Amino acid sequence: MSETKKVAIVTGSSSGVGAATVKLLSSKGWNVVINYSSSADAAEKVAQDCRDLGADTLICQANVADDDACQSMAAQTVDKWGRIDALVNNAGTTKFAPHHLLDGLDKDDFFHLYGVNVVGPYQMVRACETALRASGNASVVNVASIAGIRGIGSSVAYAASKGALLTMTQSLARVMGPEIRVNAVCPGFIQGEWLEQGIGAENYQKIKTSLENSAPLKVTCTGESVAESIVNFIEGHSVVTGQHIILDGGQYLM
Repeated sequence: MSETKKVAIVTGSSSGVGAATVKLLSSKGWNVVINYSSSADAAEKVAQDCRDLGADTLICQANVADDDACQSMAAQTVDKWGRIDALVNNAGTTKFAPHHLLDGLDKDDFFHLYGVNVVGPYQMVRACETALRASGNASVVNVASIAGIRGIGSSVAYAASKGALLTMTQSLARVMGPEIRVNAVCPGFIQGEWLEQGIGAENYQKIKTSLENSAPLKVTCTGESVAESIVNFIEGHSVVTGQHIILDGGQYLM
């Protein structure tokens, strides 16, 4: 069935940045695919929020590291609406390990993180390519991280995977045009339960306060502020591809 409303797939959209992105797109007249790997109840809640904003929704359980799951998600989307106009590669994972403790990571950790954070986005782009090209003015937005630029963050493996995602953004941008723009957002510290649980409540508050005190804009990211930049890449920036934007309140300047 063909729809006149534009359609976006947002991976990892049952919480955090992904949830904020599908809600913002819904408020702007898009239909959305809510993807989750394990949190079905959370995905349904986000879907209801999107429906309340006027969107038609599709909920897809899929691990983006699984190519068959990526192909299925793209196929279900096209079967439902007949189109894909935007893809947001937001699903990601990490292992928290201090950078100086090299024994804190092994090859399986690297393979797991790269499978979700790098291979997953590639597989999603490949699965959606035909429908995205048919859109004529489609957008892919990869959710990278300041970690991929500065070599910081939750672990060396995480930083390396996000750096690879940024390189892949440039590589794909060269070959996906003129029908598809490919860009990336690079958030710094993002407020939310996921990070707080990963580093502990005390460290979370200490780092958040320190960054907000030192950043020129005196802010850290929220899911909503990251979603705002993602949607700007989707709906605007018509002559921009292969670029990334740093979202950290100006902390990178310090």
